[in-house]
Amino acid sequence: MLFSEHNFKRRKELTGSIEVICGSMFSGKTEELIRRLRRAQIAKLNVEIFKPKLDIRYDEGAIVSHNQNAISSTPVDHSSSILLLGASTEVVGIDEAQFFDPELPSVCSQLANKGIRVIIAGLDMDFQAQPFGPMPALMAIAELVTKVHAVCVQCGGPATYSYRTVPSENKILLGEKESYEPRCRTCFYS
Repeated sequence: MLFSEHNFKRRKELTGSIEVICGSMFSGKTEELIRRLRRAQIAKLNVEIFKPKLDIRYDEGAIVSHNQNAISSTPVDHSSSILLLGASTEVVGIDEAQFFDPELPSVCSQLANKGIRVIIAGLDMDFQAQPFGPMPALMAIAELVTKVHAVCVQCGGPATYSYRTVPSENKILLGEKESYEPRCRTCFYS
């Protein structure tokens, strides 16, 4: 089937995408998200950035990496807010996606279908090495998935697991180095 020039231009204009950056704690997910968002800003694209309202570890109104790189963001309670607040932009960034509700993949698809580039960062597994929140569904619908690795604090190898060092069975426990450490498969299970 041949496309007319009009259809080709329209198709090109509406090309949105979903990118997922995943890995364990301390692997550089937020750092990579900030890098991609800053590049979009340098390209003078309209960028909106969101994070879950419950994540106030470093700052209430910014995404902050463990290296203290920061970029302004809007905290939201529900992924449907992203659909409303990010509808008129060109690039949407979302951090800590594992903490969002199950509708996040649908929200991201709707944005991408409108021609918006959606860049998402989050933990792919919880502290029990189980798929975390909406991340598996986001990875399934993404055009690009980047898995980043930390360094295992036990052996120095590539770490893909977030080992909880404090006693708690709660699935969500906000914390940093006082509560978690990155580990490889062997060190996580030994």
